[in-house]
Amino acid sequence: MTTEKKFVYFFGAGASEGTAQMRDLLGGKGANLADMASLGLPVPPGFTITTEACAEYGVIGKEKLFEKIAPQINAALKRLEEATGKTFGKGPQPLLVSVRSGAAASMPGMMDTILNLGLNEETCQAMIDLTGNERFVLDSYRRFIQMFSDVVLHVNFDEFEHALEGAKKAKNVKLDTELDANDLRALIVEYKKIVKNAIGEDFPSDPMVQLYRGAQAVFDSWDNPRAIRYRQLNDIRGLLGTAVNIQAMVFGNSGDNSATGVAFTRDPSTGDNEFFYGEFLINAQGEDVVAGIRTPQQITIKGSRKWAASQGVSEEDRAAKYPSLEEAMPECFKQLDAIRVKLENHYKDKQDLEFTIENGRLYMLQTRNGKRTAAAAVKIAIDLVNEGLIDEKTAVLRVEPQQLDQLLHPVFIKSAEAKAEKICVGLPASPGAATGQVVFSAEDAETWADAGHKVILCRIETSPEDIGGMHVAQGILTTRGGMTSHAAVVARGMGRCCVAGCGDIEIDYEAKTFIIDGKVVKEGDYISLNGSTGAVYLGKVETVAPELSGPFGDIMKLADKYRKLGVRTNADTPHDTEVAVKFGAEGIGLCRTEHMFFEGDRVKAFRRMILVCERVKRIKEAMEVRSVNELLGKITPADEGYDDVMQFKAALDSLLPLQRGDFEAMFKALDGRPCIIRFLDPPLHEFLPHDEKGQAEVAAELGTTVEKIRNVVASLHEMNPMLGHRGCRLGMSYPAVTAMQARAVAEAAALVKGSKPEIMIPLVGNVKELAAQKAVVLQTIADVEKEQNVKLDIKIGTMIEVPRAAVTADKIAAEAEFFSFGTNDLTQMGCGFSRDDAGKFLGDYVKWGIYDYDPFQVLDTEGVGELVRIAVAKGRATRNDIVLGICGEHGGEPKTIAFCHEVGLNYVSCSPFRVPIARLAAAQAALRAEK
Repeated sequence: MTTEKKFVYFFGAGASEGTAQMRDLLGGKGANLADMASLGLPVPPGFTITTEACAEYGVIGKEKLFEKIAPQINAALKRLEEATGKTFGKGPQPLLVSVRSGAAASMPGMMDTILNLGLNEETCQAMIDLTGNERFVLDSYRRFIQMFSDVVLHVNFDEFEHALEGAKKAKNVKLDTELDANDLRALIVEYKKIVKNAIGEDFPSDPMVQLYRGAQAVFDSWDNPRAIRYRQLNDIRGLLGTAVNIQAMVFGNSGDNSATGVAFTRDPSTGDNEFFYGEFLINAQGEDVVAGIRTPQQITIKGSRKWAASQGVSEEDRAAKYPSLEEAMPECFKQLDAIRVKLENHYKDKQDLEFTIENGRLYMLQTRNGKRTAAAAVKIAIDLVNEGLIDEKTAVLRVEPQQLDQLLHPVFIKSAEAKAEKICVGLPASPGAATGQVVFSAEDAETWADAGHKVILCRIETSPEDIGGMHVAQGILTTRGGMTSHAAVVARGMGRCCVAGCGDIEIDYEAKTFIIDGKVVKEGDYISLNGSTGAVYLGKVETVAPELSGPFGDIMKLADKYRKLGVRTNADTPHDTEVAVKFGAEGIGLCRTEHMFFEGDRVKAFRRMILVCERVKRIKEAMEVRSVNELLGKITPADEGYDDVMQFKAALDSLLPLQRGDFEAMFKALDGRPCIIRFLDPPLHEFLPHDEKGQAEVAAELGTTVEKIRNVVASLHEMNPMLGHRGCRLGMSYPAVTAMQARAVAEAAALVKGSKPEIMIPLVGNVKELAAQKAVVLQTIADVEKEQNVKLDIKIGTMIEVPRAAVTADKIAAEAEFFSFGTNDLTQMGCGFSRDDAGKFLGDYVKWGIYDYDPFQVLDTEGVGELVRIAVAKGRATRNDIVLGICGEHGGEPKTIAFCHEVGLNYVSCSPFRVPIARLAAAQAALRAEK
C-alpha cells in the first residue's frame, strides 16, 4: 500500500529533504538535524518520521499506520545503508541506529529514546569481528537490552540496575567501565532472563521488529503521564505529536579515544559567555552523562579549573583524573569549538549541543535553542543585541514574560548566609535561593505542598517521573548528576533553584533521611540551597529582595520602549505601592479600600458601624431625611435610636482619618502617578465572625451582647452574597459611607500636591446607580474644595464587572470618565461559575478541551472577552476620550495582556510582583501585532 503524502524525510550525507523551517512537521530535533546536515556539519545520517504520522497513529492505530508508511521507511532505510556502507540487521558491517523523539517544542527527557537498536546475537558477533573490541560491543548490547526493555517492553528498569550493581559488587568494582567482556556476557544472559520472566517471551532479536516497536514506543511516549504533565506545566498546546528520528549510531563507548557530551554555547544558568560550557565523559554513551553515575568532565580548561576550585579538587588531581576535552582531545575540541560559533551565529541564539566522538572523530547529534534560567535569558538577549546578532525587538521577544517571576523574589541575605551552617557544596545547577522542609519523593513533595508546606525535594537523581514534585518544590537537591543532568535541565527550565551532584550526601529513601559528615537530616527538617553557588545549609536562611538592575533593567527599558499598553498595579497599602513603583508601575489601577478596614482597631470601628447601619437607615426614612448630616441636625437625645445614630457617626468619624492617612501615604509613594480607588465592595457579613467563639469575642470587644451580634449576622445572611448586597448597592443603601470615603480621598488629595486620585464605583449594572453615587461623591468633593479653598481634579468612573454594564456601556459612559474591567466577577457572572466552587470541575473542563485554560487564570476571550469588546466599542462611541483598563487578576497574565492590546485598552493593572511581567508581555503584544 502506498500513499502520496510524505511521512519520512531523509537527512545527512551533505543534503537533507527537510529544512529548519519545518519544525511543526519534523519536530525541533529533526528540523535541526536536517539543517545541520545541510550546513555540512558532521551529522550521522538518518531519517525523520513526521509528527503527522504521530497524529495518524493516534487515530488509525499502529498496525494501519506502519502498513501505510512502511514503503517510505524501507526506502529511507535503504538510503541510510547506502550512505553509511552498512546493512541493517545483517552482514559483516551491521548498521545500528538510535530511535529518538522530537516534538516541535523542546521537552527534554519527557519522551523516550532507544540507542544501539539493531543488535542481536548475529550482529553482535559481526560487530566484534569488525571492531576487534569485544568489550565495547557487549557493553552496547547490554545497554540496548536494558533501554529497549524499559521503553518498549515495560520491564522494570530497577531489575536491570540491581543486576548491574550485583555484577560490579561481585567483582568489587565501582564503575561500569571496570567490567570486562566476560562480565558483560554474563550480564547479558541475566538481562535476557529478566525479560523472559517479566513478559513470558524472549527478547526480540529481529532488527526490523525492534525498529518498528521502537518507533511505536516513541509515538506512545507522546501521551505518557510525564510528557502530558510537562506540556501542561509549560503550556505547550496545539502540536500534532512527536516526530521519530532514526539515525545511524556512532559510539562514544568504543574506547578511550571516544566520548560523548552535552555542551552549551553560553552558561544556561547565568548567561555568561566566559568560555565554552558543558560536560563530557570518555568511553561513554549519552545516558551516562545525564545519569550522573560517573563524574562528568568539563569542555574547556578554564571551565575545568573553575569546577575543580568549587569542588576542592587540586590542579594535580584535576589534570590527572578529570581533564577537559580541550586537554584530552584537542583536535576534536577545536572542531567542536568552531561548530559552536557557527551554530550560534546561524541560529542567533544560545544553543544546546549533543555530540559524540567515535575513535577520534566528532559527530553532532543535536542542536536546539537552549533552555535557560530567567537571569540567563535576559542577559543572553541583551548580550546578543550588543554583539550585533539580533535587534532590540528580537531581544524583547526572546524572554518569556512568566520567566521574570524568577528574578522578582528574594535571595539570601549575605550576612545571614555567612552565619549559616554549610554542610556541603554541590554544583550550582540552577540559580536562586530556596529554603524548605526536606522530602524524599515527588509524591510527598506534592502532598506536603498541597498542605501549605514549602519543601526541598532531595533525590539521589531525578527522573522524568519526578516532574510533579519538582514543580511544587522550592528547590531540588541531588547527590548524583552534573550541570546537564535531568534535575539541572528541568529545574532551570522551571526556574527552580537546584544544587546537583552532592556526592558526599547519603540518602536513605526507606528511612527518609540523609547523612552528611555524620549529621542526620530527617524528613521535615529545614535546609537551604544556594543554586548560584551550590552551597547547602542546615536550617533556614533569611532572604532579601533582588536588585532589579543590569540586564534585567536593560530588558525592561526595551520593553517600555516598544509597548503601547500602560501598566499599573493593584495595591492597597503604601508598602505595596512602593514595591510596585520600584517594579515600574505607572500608577494604581485598583486600590481595594475594604482591605484597609481589616487591620487592628479599624475593624472595630467598622463593626460598630455595621451593628447600627440598618437601624440608622430606617430612622432616616422615618424622619424623611436624605443624609446622615440632615439626620444629625434633626434627631435629639430624646428620640428613639439617637444612640445608634451617634454610634454610626462616631464610627465614620474614626474611619475617616485612617482612610485619609492611607491615601495620603499612597499618593506620596505614587509621586504624581494616578491612583484608582475602589469604594467599599464586599458584603458586610464578611466583616463579622460566623462562629460562636468569634461572635463572643466581638461582643466583648464592642461592649454589646452575643445575641445582638448573632442577630446582626443572621440579618446580613445572603443565599448568594456574590450577587447580593455589595458594591455600589451598599453605597445606595448607606450613602454616608460613600461620602466618608470620598471625603478621605479629597482631603488626602488636598494634602498631597500633584496627586491624581480616581474614584471607582464598583458593581454598577445600571447607569442610574452610578449617577446616584457620583452625585454623593461630587457634593463631597465640592464641600472639601470649599472648606480648604482648593481646586481638586478627581476623576469618577466605574468597574465593568456585571454583564449588563458591558452591554449598556454607552449609557454608563455618559457618567463615567473611565472603565476598569473587573474580569474576576465578569468571568463569574459571564460564565455562570462560582469561583469558590468551580475548582471541582474546571480542571476537567480544561482537560476535556471545553475551555483551553481555566477562565479564572486566563481570560476567556471568546465569551467574557466579547463582553469587553462590546463595552470598549460602546464606551468609546459615547465618550471618545474614556480611559479603559483591566484590574482583575487576569491583568498580569501574558495571553490576556495580548488580548487587552488587541481590543485597545489603555492599561492593564496587576499585583506588584507581576508588573515587570506585564511590561514585557505588553511589549511583546505590540511587536507581534506589527507582524
